[in-house]
Amino acid sequence: MKRYLIILLLYCIGNIEVCAQVVSDRTNKITISNTQINTVLPEITWIYPRLEYTNSQVNEIELKATVVSDLKLKDVSIAVKSKPDGQPIAKKAIEINENGLESTIETSLFLNDGQNYIEIIAENIDGGIVKDFRSIIVGMDAISDAIAIDRKDYALLFATDKYDNWNDLVNPIYDAETIAAELEQLYGFEVEVVKNASQDKVFTKLREYAQKNFKPQDQLFIFFAGHGQYDDTFGEGYVVASNSLTSDPGKNTYISHNRLRSIINNISSSHIFLAMDVCFGGTFDEALASKRALSDDIDNTEFIVKKLSIPTRKYLTSGSKEYVSDGIPGKHSPFALRFLEALKSNGGEDRILTLVELNTYMQKLITTPRYGGFGNDEQGSEFLFIAR
Repeated sequence: MKRYLIILLLYCIGNIEVCAQVVSDRTNKITISNTQINTVLPEITWIYPRLEYTNSQVNEIELKATVVSDLKLKDVSIAVKSKPDGQPIAKKAIEINENGLESTIETSLFLNDGQNYIEIIAENIDGGIVKDFRSIIVGMDAISDAIAIDRKDYALLFATDKYDNWNDLVNPIYDAETIAAELEQLYGFEVEVVKNASQDKVFTKLREYAQKNFKPQDQLFIFFAGHGQYDDTFGEGYVVASNSLTSDPGKNTYISHNRLRSIINNISSSHIFLAMDVCFGGTFDEALASKRALSDDIDNTEFIVKKLSIPTRKYLTSGSKEYVSDGIPGKHSPFALRFLEALKSNGGEDRILTLVELNTYMQKLITTPRYGGFGNDEQGSEFLFIAR
């Protein structure tokens, strides 16, 4: 999805003409006049706006980004244009850190109504130039059928490996923290990891998220890792909290799937995906949704807008009505390992990881993963992991 324009300027001595070469892919090797020159190019990371194409109802836009280079930076600047190849309407030089290898961009811009292109340009001392842009349409009428600039993705991860009454586990917190780091760094999620939570703490934290003011295109990912149990008498599955009792016939110290399903369904976010790496997690819901092929007739922006307009309540579990492995200490559980493999794929060429794609990684598990919808889920809904 990111498109870098890389220009290396070769300044020659005497009467030799100044040469330039434009390269469209990501490479540190640039050939000029049949001579291959190696340079380590700067790297631009957008924090906000995160997506290439967004829309805003307000004219004042916050901009956050970083530029990092292995070679000293010569110049870093921001340009605002009305079209990609147009002349800058405004341009601003950005200060380079004292070490010469980094630049932190944090500023606000006032953009005109209509189409705006914000471009960051970074040049190193070798003359290697990297450019990357964000397109923002400004206007009150632009937001209804486009990606909102202020949409956010949230991740709430519950992980328990220390229990008052159950055997301790080795990987849940390690798994959750690693997944959280990938979501934050690769996909721009705002993450929170809740460790070794009691039953009351789990419900209190879920209540806190239920009281959040989610915007229409915001997404919420919820993850549980730890012990799970199934009660044949009640015909009900449970998440085991850190303080759950082993002798509890009424299951009053456990987190029932029925209650969990109801609470999560009532959270105001329109797009929720629940993943459970617990034993008997597949008993969360008996109705399994079938895989749906994705249309390739629309571009990425249209696809995101379309999917974020349909209410989503999806779940994925590490197994069905069975025990699942916690894994080798420090090596991740089998479910977490597959989940991380999917995240690290960046969603492939389009840089959008869908649940259908994520579920294909889970088919490698020895246990039987379960995937489906619950509550207010609607046909054609999707949860999207959108890579930076």
